[in-house]
Amino acid sequence: MGQTLSEPVTAKETAICQDDNYKVGSSCMQGWRTSMEDAHSHILSLPDDPSTAWFSVFDGHGGGIVAKYASKHLHKYVIQRPEFPDDIPVALMQGFLDIDTAMQNDDQMKEQMAGSTAVCCLIRENKLYCANSGDSRAIACRNGQLVTLSNDHKPNLPEEMERIYNAGGWVEFNRVNGNLALSRALGDFLFKRNHLISAEKQIVTALPEVTVHDLSEEWDFIVLGCDGIWDVLTNQAVINFVIESIAEGKYPENICEELLTYCLAPVCQMGGLGGDNMTIIIVCCLHEKPWENLVEKCKKYHADKKAMSKLHEPAFNTFDRFATTDGPFSEVLKAGDDSQNVNDTSSSSHTSSPSSSPISAEEKFDGLTTVNQISEEASINETKNSNDQDSPKNSTSSKIVDNAVNPVDDSNVSTAESAVASNVVPDSSATEETSTETVCSKL
Repeated sequence: MGQTLSEPVTAKETAICQDDNYKVGSSCMQGWRTSMEDAHSHILSLPDDPSTAWFSVFDGHGGGIVAKYASKHLHKYVIQRPEFPDDIPVALMQGFLDIDTAMQNDDQMKEQMAGSTAVCCLIRENKLYCANSGDSRAIACRNGQLVTLSNDHKPNLPEEMERIYNAGGWVEFNRVNGNLALSRALGDFLFKRNHLISAEKQIVTALPEVTVHDLSEEWDFIVLGCDGIWDVLTNQAVINFVIESIAEGKYPENICEELLTYCLAPVCQMGGLGGDNMTIIIVCCLHEKPWENLVEKCKKYHADKKAMSKLHEPAFNTFDRFATTDGPFSEVLKAGDDSQNVNDTSSSSHTSSPSSSPISAEEKFDGLTTVNQISEEASINETKNSNDQDSPKNSTSSKIVDNAVNPVDDSNVSTAESAVASNVVPDSSATEETSTETVCSKL
């Protein structure tokens, strides 16, 4: 079970970098976890190939050793492949497998129980290649619209489940062998010991899914983040957040910090939501134009959105994690007033046992709407207390906090990947522009 602190570590490690094409901000925060297991990297020009930019996020579990190693070396394995640069999708897939094999053959690392997700964006010659293994995620904004760059890899997806069973594993409580909450990852060598099959067919494989996109001046920004972000906000909610913040003139590094603060649970009894390590990178596409050009574009996007939805207030008018009138945690805070409603703090841990928390995966937050079983139960309790208020016995009963913020439902936390070429997988939380892409999941 994942362990939590009595108070969150809210200090953030923030970085910025910029050239004529990109203005990049990143930030990471330990949060409620007892240690920081995430890692990330952003390189505007790779030393061995200056025309290539690289951005990546790694969400470690069982320790941070795999995530930290991958953040320093994965790009080297990719560009050293003979397929690079003529066939970058294959170079990415083989690079993931190569670094995984190197760690498995290392005397110090092969016995480690640690693992890590990996989501990477490689940009070269106006092409964006996104490689993902696990449930970290990358999205983009193009002409103010959401573009999904990666798909989460979960054990209950049909193709993932088929590979797991064929390799001798099983899926229980939506976890690999009842333990691991994702089906692809670097490391996790306990699930890669079947010597009769290849690396891409193991119970848990490092083989990434790769998508390819043509970049143009329509592209506004790219966001990469670990599941600590996506457990709380949907893809569209993050796009809205970043657009509004840029429209206000905020720089990407400041937006990253505000997103982390916004997603942090105000109390640890959240069923794991908002209690994980968090890492995010925002890559703003400048296209050799001034920063103010993107600010003006985002102002127009935000104004158009308000006009279409007839909103009179911004989608996110507070970033205070303790806010009691807005934010993603209100109904859980209401339910938290009754201690019996919350009794587990670690369900989002990749390696935790199944959570006994009343918050299920289907009850995660979306950012705009409220569909939550806990809130319904809290409302029933509040109504019951109200009906009994004339009774002296109940006149001093504790009441549900009535000024907390609204949570939201995330019904599209993960989407099944395609094994053949396809369009961008649409996100049900928003109307999303499609772009021509290639999806590669098998060698």
